[in-house]
Amino acid sequence: MSWEKSNLLCSDLTTTPKPELGTIMVTGATGYIGGRLVPELLARGYRVRVMARVATGECEERWPEAETVVADALKSEQLKKALTGVHTAYYLIHPSFIGYKKYRTTDFIAAKNFREVADEAGIKRIILLSTIIDLSSLNDSIQSKISQIAKEFKKSTIPTTQLRVATIIGSGSAFYELLKNLIKKSPVILLPKWSKNKVQPISLRSLMHVLVGVLETEEAIGNEYDVCGDEVLTYEEMFKVFSELLHRKKIYIRTFVSYPKFYSYFASLVTPLPESIIRSMIIRGRFEMVCQNKMDHIKSFYTPLKFKESILRAMSKEEHDDVLTRWSDEYPREHELAVKLSDLKTKPKFISSYSRMTDRSKEGLFRSFCKIGGDGGWLRNNWMWKIRGLMDRLLLGVGISRGRRSASTLRLNDVIDFWRVEEIIENNKLLLRAEMKLPGKAWLEFMVNEENGKRKLTTTAYYHTKGVWGNLYWYTFLPFHHIIFTNLLKQIELKS
Repeated sequence: MSWEKSNLLCSDLTTTPKPELGTIMVTGATGYIGGRLVPELLARGYRVRVMARVATGECEERWPEAETVVADALKSEQLKKALTGVHTAYYLIHPSFIGYKKYRTTDFIAAKNFREVADEAGIKRIILLSTIIDLSSLNDSIQSKISQIAKEFKKSTIPTTQLRVATIIGSGSAFYELLKNLIKKSPVILLPKWSKNKVQPISLRSLMHVLVGVLETEEAIGNEYDVCGDEVLTYEEMFKVFSELLHRKKIYIRTFVSYPKFYSYFASLVTPLPESIIRSMIIRGRFEMVCQNKMDHIKSFYTPLKFKESILRAMSKEEHDDVLTRWSDEYPREHELAVKLSDLKTKPKFISSYSRMTDRSKEGLFRSFCKIGGDGGWLRNNWMWKIRGLMDRLLLGVGISRGRRSASTLRLNDVIDFWRVEEIIENNKLLLRAEMKLPGKAWLEFMVNEENGKRKLTTTAYYHTKGVWGNLYWYTFLPFHHIIFTNLLKQIELKS
């Protein structure tokens, strides 16, 4: 199929690149949308600056051609340096609200800071990505709270192009993985009242065309667009279309229960997504999300796709192990600020290490332990890992079903079940940081080194805690370490 030819979604975009504009800044570059946008801009010859909250080395590793600046949108002083010399800024810092009752004021503060500093810096354009929500049924006070970020950017003296989207369908997107896993793993699909609500999902490819296309179209400067797919569907219809594509027969049961916490908690137990993200999607899903305005200025490059084709494109990317970004790249939101093993002022309180000598090559051993987790499992004693993951998910943690972005490749900050890659050194080391709920902080390290003409394969568990509960946790699970890690090392060697 034609969409398998290139990772670049905008290779067939009809607008003309304008690298002469100068520096283009992308906020939220390590997130799902930003991570797809940056390589598209670089491929079209733009000078790109990516903004990250902390210096992790991830952006430099993924896009060495881009400039990386460290700035937190909540800190105006950091933004001043980041926005200096910028022509156009993409604001992709997505609101984290879980419905209007729990709207996080930090999102508004970040937008306000960004708008004020951008005005001072004198940048020429802002491109804002937001969500379509039909607010007509809500009172003025609630409408104001939900739309306050968009209203804040309207105060700017800088022309702002606002793009409002509904649900995004693409490999690695949260909604795509929610639908797919519910259909695959749940024999029954409950249909509450809001499952009849209308939504106009957009494919990731179409969204990238619009994000890049409006940058290259002068008529789009300062305008607002609802950007959607080629058809309007209900959530029930989307479930049925997807289940047909997967050849899964489902039992659909209508229910009067429509409590978001109930559905999100249930769905979190059978899908990779955490309860908080699912609840956010459900609350937004209780509103109609359909395009309202005309798109005269962008029709020439806007290529909406039908829902079925969007799903097939995403499935193709997964089958070819070619998922470039995933919703888990930006969740938990605070993962960038987590304490690193190298940041500890003292040695971790508990360390448990196991090793094995082997004749296998360093390259083979490194490839082998970089493929653990996800659909491939943990090679041996998978039931132990699954029980620990289930315990975490019952406590509203990330759980083990979060999986991986790619079955064959790893990069800095990638997710592996309830771990995240903190450090990776080719043919030498993989360090994972725990993101499950713990009474302390934990890391798991794999290393391979030369020793006496052979390779020494080592796995080390680090655990740092100060409380009684943390000590109890370590000693409860310590007896299982020998079984888990010695068998794991054997399997890594066998599969290298």
